[in-house]
Amino acid sequence: MPKPSNRDKLLTEGLKVVHERGFAGASVRDIVAAAAVPQGSFTNHFASKETFGLEILNLYYLASCALLDATLRNESMTPLQRLAAYLDANANRLDENGIRNGCLFGNFIVEASEHSEIIRARVVEILSELELSIATCLRAAVAAGELPSDFACEETAAFVVSGLQGATLMARAQRNREPLERLKRTLFTRILN
Repeated sequence: MPKPSNRDKLLTEGLKVVHERGFAGASVRDIVAAAAVPQGSFTNHFASKETFGLEILNLYYLASCALLDATLRNESMTPLQRLAAYLDANANRLDENGIRNGCLFGNFIVEASEHSEIIRARVVEILSELELSIATCLRAAVAAGELPSDFACEETAAFVVSGLQGATLMARAQRNREPLERLKRTLFTRILN
């Protein structure tokens, strides 16, 4: 098995550092130290910290796509079971670090979108793709008879993405997954029933 390249180490370890400390709070020196590579490796592989930020957003999105495949796109479950599994998987993902790091997308919205138009645009694009996946799942729930034929799939999908980002921020602040559980309960007992 080939050794990971310095670029791969910078991305993998740098993602962890940025997720833990924030984009502004993670210096290039911190990222290089975590990756255990020479200082010059960063500038050899990335034109700027902004370019690096885009790359780690895309790496994090790949992990999110795997989560989407296992939940929202998993046709071995009913559509509403898939949506519930997606919400649970997001909460479980936060538990991996004691609910301290939140969602990288939300973190970048708060921290980097004001300073980098290219990062802001990429986060908006990613969140739109997540909305589309949820809307597709909700349309499948309508087709399966789990939701009424006039159900507002797109609007509800946008609500779920916004609600999930907000609940994640609250969970992070409280170091408690209850805001995520409340979102799921409210969604399933008040909106989807």
